[in-house]
Amino acid sequence: MEAIHWKKFLIPYEHAVEELKVKFKSIRNELRTIGEYSPIEFVTGRVKKVSSILEKAKKLDVDPEDIAEKIEDIAGIRIMCQFVEDIHTVADYIRDRDGEDLEIVLEKDYINDFKDSGYRSYHVVVKYKIHTALGPKDILAEIQIRTLAMNFWAIIEHSLKYKYKERIPQHIEDRLKRAADAAFKLDQEMSEIRHEIRQAQKVFEIRSNIVSKILQNIQLLYLAGKVTEANAFQEHFNRLWDQGDTIELKALDKEISKFTEKYEAYE
Repeated sequence: MEAIHWKKFLIPYEHAVEELKVKFKSIRNELRTIGEYSPIEFVTGRVKKVSSILEKAKKLDVDPEDIAEKIEDIAGIRIMCQFVEDIHTVADYIRDRDGEDLEIVLEKDYINDFKDSGYRSYHVVVKYKIHTALGPKDILAEIQIRTLAMNFWAIIEHSLKYKYKERIPQHIEDRLKRAADAAFKLDQEMSEIRHEIRQAQKVFEIRSNIVSKILQNIQLLYLAGKVTEANAFQEHFNRLWDQGDTIELKALDKEISKFTEKYEAYE
């Protein structure tokens, strides 16, 4: 059999990871821009190292020529959520795209059917088409969706598996299992008060956007040479900021936005 040219082999996977990251980040950014809650907290991605691919192929007894078809997670995307409920929302987003820019091959629910180790996550294996310089190519990618607590636990477990070469001592495995249960208990507690958490975050987001807009408009006045007006608005803002009055900040935002309309060309 001809040896695999690994650098060439992995190029489509690298493109797939970057494209999928952009797609999911765009969903998050769009929802936040229109003032809606985003179930996606942040997105990461990676392409498996050659050594890890070979180790997995050996473990699963996969022949080298079958690696592309039988190793599902060479391209990996990880989507972190605040709440367990968000995981199912993100999975729905992926299902909505099935048959469009990707094809769902397999779903693995390790949340309701968690592993003996305590590992919890939701996996969706997709077939994704990449357009390379040599033409289109379908590759497999694994999308892992999990909460921040699940992710913290999984990172620790992965590190310990690497250290002990998959043979974690029993006493550490027992403690990991208890830690996994504690992490899931935390997720359950957060779900119980998620409405209050989301409301608080929304108020914070609104206030942050108002403050950012006010400061941008004050800077615009300075650029336009309206130093006296800019100083007056800055002093007004400082007083309201100290008082923490969001309603008054909204009124100031409206006032300064109207005043600066004629100076927007200076941006």
